[in-house]
Amino acid sequence: MPEVEIYGTDQCEDTQETREHLQQLGVPYRYINIEQDPNALEWVKRQNDGEQKTPTVKLPDLVLSVPSNAQLDTAMKAKRITRGD
Repeated sequence: MPEVEIYGTDQCEDTQETREHLQQLGVPYRYINIEQDPNALEWVKRQNDGEQKTPTVKLPDLVLSVPSNAQLDTAMKAKRITRGD
């Protein structure tokens, strides 16, 4: 099971940018489309004070809301998350 989970929507440019960034880095992740999963949508809202913010990225013991690529890279480095090779 990947250590990174991305909660977002197919239409969200930020979500797609985050997914592409992780793919380019070779980091495995699980994508959860909150438009197709009501429980995931509720989880995202709980993490963001009732707001739907995408992407919301879940790492071990850390949740990031709409992180920049640099913020995500820093968090993954701190959590020792690397390529899936």
